[in-house]
Amino acid sequence: MAVVSLSPLAIISGFIALILFRRDLHTIVFFFGTLLNELFNSILKYTICEPRPLQRSVSQEFGMPSSHAQFSWFFATYVIYFVFIRLHHMNNNTTLENAWKAVIILSCLSVAVFVTISRVYLQYHTWKQVIFGSIVGILFGTFWFALTHLVFTPYFPMLASWRVCELLLVRDTTLIPNVLWFEYTNARQESRARGRKLVSMKSQ
Repeated sequence: MAVVSLSPLAIISGFIALILFRRDLHTIVFFFGTLLNELFNSILKYTICEPRPLQRSVSQEFGMPSSHAQFSWFFATYVIYFVFIRLHHMNNNTTLENAWKAVIILSCLSVAVFVTISRVYLQYHTWKQVIFGSIVGILFGTFWFALTHLVFTPYFPMLASWRVCELLLVRDTTLIPNVLWFEYTNARQESRARGRKLVSMKSQ
């Protein structure tokens, strides 16, 4: 349970790695949403001022709502919307793709449920605190996906054309149905082209 409870840290590490190596605008906006979600959680905690069930430090710690539960359900909710809405029009909508979508959704839901339960099991929060955190996470995840999908996404091509984004290699892959397949085919074509060029240079 203690290991599962640390899942949000693993997710944040994954976000940072994706942003550093892929530099996709949608990933950056998604990560920014998680930061705003955490900020909103802190505001709620210091507004409600409900203590944790067990006080583990000298300083006062508040537990309403649970930040772990809110984070996990924000992430799960956003990913589920992304799979159902953004990935709905993928060109290769095969049985394998549908199976992968089901695995992603079930994994996110499982992690969110286990993180929520673990916070009560480890006596960091009460059931009321984790349930409230879960509800806030679901609502904020819904809000942030709608904002990203309907408001931010149409501006991604313009943002990607900015000089600073070009210097940082920030890109927009929104209109590419399957980024993994796109990168694979382009890398293969480039590799073959360079291979033929190398053979041609050696034969001269």
